Parts: sequence; C-alpha cells; structure tokens
Amino acid sequence: MLLLLWSSRLCSAQSRQTSEAKQGRACLGECRESETPWLIAEEEEEEHVSQSKQSWLLRLFESKLFDVSMAISYLYKSKEPGVQAYIGNRLFSFPDADSDFYLPQLLSMYVHMDTEVGDAIRPYLLHRCRGSITFSLLSAWLLGAYSSDMHISTQRHSRGTKLRRLILSDELNSAASNWVCILGPVLRDDIFLASPSRRTHQRSKSDACTATSVLGAALRRTGSNPRVEHMHEEPERLRPQREFVKSLLCIGKRLATLPTKEQKTQRLISELSLLNHKLPGRVWLPTADHQHHVVRVPHSQAVVLNSKDKAPYIIYVEVLECESFETSPVPVRIPETRIRTARSAENLDSGSGGGASVMTSEQRAGSFSTVPNYDNDDEAWATDDIGQLQVEGEGQTSSSDNISQFSVDSITSLESKEPVFIAAGDIRRRLSENLAHTPTTFRRDPEDPSAVALKEPWQEKVRRIREGSPYGHLPNWRLLSVIVKCGDDLRQELLAYQVLRQLQWIWQQERVPLWIKPYKIVVMSSDSGMIEPVLNAVSLHQVRKQSQLSLLDYFLQEHGSFTTEEFLSAQRNFVQSCAGYSLICYLLQVKDRHNGNILLDSEGHIIHIDFGFILSSSPRNLGFETSAFKLTTEFVDVMGGLDGDMFLYYKMLMLQGLIAARKHMEKVLQIVEIMQQGSHLPCFHGSSTIRGLKERFHMSLTEEQLQGLVEQLVDGSMRSITTKLYDSFQYVTNGIM
Repeated sequence: MLLLLWSSRLCSAQSRQTSEAKQGRACLGECRESETPWLIAEEEEEEHVSQSKQSWLLRLFESKLFDVSMAISYLYKSKEPGVQAYIGNRLFSFPDADSDFYLPQLLSMYVHMDTEVGDAIRPYLLHRCRGSITFSLLSAWLLGAYSSDMHISTQRHSRGTKLRRLILSDELNSAASNWVCILGPVLRDDIFLASPSRRTHQRSKSDACTATSVLGAALRRTGSNPRVEHMHEEPERLRPQREFVKSLLCIGKRLATLPTKEQKTQRLISELSLLNHKLPGRVWLPTADHQHHVVRVPHSQAVVLNSKDKAPYIIYVEVLECESFETSPVPVRIPETRIRTARSAENLDSGSGGGASVMTSEQRAGSFSTVPNYDNDDEAWATDDIGQLQVEGEGQTSSSDNISQFSVDSITSLESKEPVFIAAGDIRRRLSENLAHTPTTFRRDPEDPSAVALKEPWQEKVRRIREGSPYGHLPNWRLLSVIVKCGDDLRQELLAYQVLRQLQWIWQQERVPLWIKPYKIVVMSSDSGMIEPVLNAVSLHQVRKQSQLSLLDYFLQEHGSFTTEEFLSAQRNFVQSCAGYSLICYLLQVKDRHNGNILLDSEGHIIHIDFGFILSSSPRNLGFETSAFKLTTEFVDVMGGLDGDMFLYYKMLMLQGLIAARKHMEKVLQIVEIMQQGSHLPCFHGSSTIRGLKERFHMSLTEEQLQGLVEQLVDGSMRSITTKLYDSFQYVTNGIM
C-alpha cells in the first residue's frame, strides 16, 4: 500500500515536471521566435563584414601595390595567424634584393616575436640559405648579434640560436637542397574566408611541419646521402669565407693592443702580407655588389683609421669579377716576380718586332675556365700551390705607347683639313680649370696615417695599384676597399643605414634633389663588422688640420674662384647634401657631430658617418648637444651667407624634404619599430623612442606651419652654443679640430 502510494506520488511529480518543462519550452520558444530575427541578422552582418574585410585584404595582397614593405608591416602588426602564414608564403614572390633590405627586420621578428611569426618566416629563410652562401652568412651573423641581447641562460636554447646552428651546419648543403618549399607564393582564399575565431593558421602550420619532417628525412644519413653525419658539422662551402673574415677581425683585435698608430700600421702591413699567402681563394668582400674572388691585398696600402680606443682599419682589395663566386673556378695564383719577368720579356719582343702571341679580352677571360676548380674550398682559401702559369702577350699597349698613340692622334687631326669646332661651354670649362688653384696636398702625419691615403683620388689609386699588380693586366680586375671594425656594435649603424636608404628612396620618388650617401654595413657579431668606405672623401678635421684654412677658403683652393663652374657645382652639392643630412640628424636625433664624423668629398658633398648615438642615446648619456643638427658659421659661409640665394635654397630643400618624408612616414617608422622588439641597444632606452620619432614628422602641421618650423630649426642650430662647446670639448680631449 505504501509502495503504491509512493509510486503514484512519483508519477504525479514527474507529470507535473514534464508539464512545467513543456510550458518553459513553449515560453522559451516564444521568446526565441521574437529574438531570432534580429539575432540572426546581427550574426549574418558580422560574418558578412568579416568576410568583406578579409576579401578586401586578400585583394590588397594580390594587387600590384602590395610590396615587401607592406608585407613586413602586416607580418609585424597582424595578430591573425592566417595572415601571418600567408605573408610568409608571399615572401617567396618578391625579388631577393627587396627582401634582403629587410633581412634585419625578418630575423629580429624571428628571434623576438611569437611562435606563429617565426613559423611563417622560417621556410623562406631556409629556402634562401640553401640557395646562397652570402645569405647564409649574413643571416648567421645577424642571428648571433640579435640573440646576444637575451640572457645567457635562454640564449643558448633560443630559436635564433638553433636556426644559426642549422645554417652553419652541413644540413642545408645536402640532397635536400633540391627540396622545393611547399609554402610558396600560392594565393589561398581559405586562409582569409575562415571564421576569425578559428585558428586559421593550422593548415599552414601543418604544412610547415610536414615540410620540416620531409627535410629532416632527406637529411638523415643514408646510402645516397652519406655526408650528413651530425647536425653541427660546418659545411665546406661556408668555411673559406668564414676563415677569411675571422682572419681580418683577429687582426683588428691584435692591433687594438698596440699603443701608437705607427706601431699599429706596421703590424697591420705585416699581418696582411702573411694573409696574401692564402690568396687567391673562394672568398669575397660582403660589402660589394658584384660577384668576385679576392686575389690579392696590397698590404702596404692599408692604414689604421682615427680612433681613440679601438683600431679600425681600411684595406684595399684586388678582385677578379666572375659569374658566380660559388661555382666559378678560383683563379690560379700569379707570383709577382714571374709576371714582372714575363712583362719585361714581352716588351722586349714587341720592341724588336718579334711576333708575340696576343690574347683578346675574350680569350683572356676564357682562359679562366681552363683553370681547374677546387673541390675543397678550404684548400682554395689556404693554398700556396701555384700551379703552371702560361704568360702570353697582352693586347694592350704600355703607358709610353699610350702617350705616343695620343701624340699620333693629335698629329693626324692637325694634318686633316677639316675645321675643328669647340663649344662655348667647353671653352668656359677650360678657362675655369686654368684659373682654378692647385688642390691641397695632404702631408704624411704619424698621428693620422689615413689622411694621405684617403685624400688620394680613387682613380689615381686604382691606376697606381693596378700597374704594380700581377693581376692588373686581366680585364676583369677591379679594386675594392673595406673598413674592418672590432670592438664596436654596428647594429645601430645598420639601422641608420636602413633609414637613410629609405629616405633616399622617398626623396627620389618625390623628386626632391636632396643628396645623402648611405654606406653599407655588414654586422658580423655584437662587437664587429665591416663598413663600405666613402670614396674620395676626408673628414672636416683632416681638412682643417692639413690645410690650415677655413672651409670656404678650402673650397676656393679645391674648386677655384666663386664664379667658376666647378665652384658653383661644388657649392650646390654642398647645399643639397647639407640639407639632406640636416633632416637626417633631426629625425634620428644624431649626436656626437664633431668634425671627425663629418666627411667632405671631392665634389663638395658632406657625408655624416658614425651613427653610434641616435634616437634615445647620446655620448655618456649627457644629452649635451641640444641643437636639431649641426649648422656652423663655416657651413653658412660656403652657402654664400645668410642673405645668399643658396642659403634660401638650403631652407627650401629642407621644407620639401620634410613634406616628402611625411607622406611615407610609416615606411620609416616600421624599420625602427620592429628593431625595438627585445633589443637592448642604447638607441631604444626609454619608452618614448618611437613616439618621439613620429612626432618629429609633425603630421598635424600645415605646410605653412612646417615652413615656420624649418626656420626655427635652422635659426636655433646656427645659434647653438652647445655645438661650439662640444667642438671645443673634442679638440681639448681628442685633438679633433
């Protein structure tokens, strides 16, 4: 009975709950029916907007306007893994030279940003490293430098360190070099049209993992690939260049221990003389544009540059241009005594009327193809083996024959009855040359041995060294130069170079006739590297010390009187370059602007060097130089004075240059902003570096207001007391005039 009563109560409770549930569902259904239309509409609208944005983004990425600069920007700023993966794919479609410009940014993002960005960049980096020794070494050097900002405990196992080890191992130079990255520049709509909430990068990430596994399988040691024995074996293809660079850097470190410049120079010459025993080799200068092999270093021409604590030095390097320094045969070494004997015999044969065999340029160039290539690149670098050399007669005349030929041509023209017409401009040019003063000759200075070497005209140096070189008779012979620095962090120099290159491109695009000279920087570690020298240029300090003249008087001495075409051309060059570097110094807040860090070339341009103090850093962090840029009374005198037309031209150029730079501000900002990630460089101290840089573009000002700003900057820089005090300080402490 109790059981039946309990059962009936349970059934009634269940029926009551079922009835309530039905009523609740009915009410909920009524509510949902009333809410569904606008909820559905809102969801559909959000999805439509999202798809519309993705569609527009895809159209932008596929357009011709989308360049590597925009790709780097989206790769850095986008938080969508799918977009990051797509940009990583698109990197394959850009010209190598365009991507190489942003190599510091790519590697910095790889080292310091999140995993998705690194996974997007990695396939492209590996692909380029497999195809280029130069790209491999540049990447390895930069990865080492950028990873140095990490704590030593994390640096050893960081992503950048692992990639560097992979590049410097033998794994990338194996059968897998034929592996084609499956993440090429393929346009995939599904990356963009997926729901924003989904992790759309999973497909790309799996592809990347698949590619990595394929690569790893290809690199495992097999019967067909016995070379890969362990991960970190240095490849033969990288060893010669690494040893060559290491030798040059070690020389710089040893020079720094010597007390005087004379001793440093003598030691430098001795060291380079020994280095020549290992040349020619499959080595090259990383600052050069064209393919070549280094064959000889004229050791007696090398000099130590001005530096108080370090020992940077400049060397001149003889190279032979080739199609590919990786595959072209390494030239056979030519001993100097043998080639001189052959030349003497050749001259005797030609003088006695003997039929000396003559090689055409094509035959001489082709003779290099008969030189056996070195299978072992280390042997190519270190070999002293000379091999058989056949010296044949040259098709070129000697210098005395050239003079005789010039005389014959002159006599022939005199004997002809045809009248000779000379243009009026040519007459003015010849008169100007006759009236011009003799250019200043620098004397040898034990405290500054580089002054004489840098003052010598480049073409004269090339001619002189070529005449004394055993390789000088070859048609593909060229002379290059490079500055080797040890003990200095060149990463800020590289950043400044990128900004200068970008601004140079902007001014060219906007047709603003500003002139600047960005020189190449190769970072090899956090405290060493190489710099491209500025040819035919000496520092303002050297000008004042050697000539004992004011800057204007030196111009008159070098280029003639005020009315000559040469002086007017040099004055215009001075104004255009001074305006360009004034803007550079203002935007980047370049400090340490003493006369040793400002060059003057043979055409009248000034060139600022040494960008060790930019943005948030200054010498000893004192912030002593408060002017926007260096504009001394001597500079204004060369421009013709405050009331001169060229001074007005200078201010007009600054205004035009600032207006043009504003239009492309984002291109400049992203170069600096990306490099700030994880960096401990002095130029990024503080939290307002990027904000301050952006403010100096003055985006909110009208052009009329900008004109007033330029007037204020120029006037303040001319009247700056701190500029004069800093020059006096440098003279007292370092002897810089």
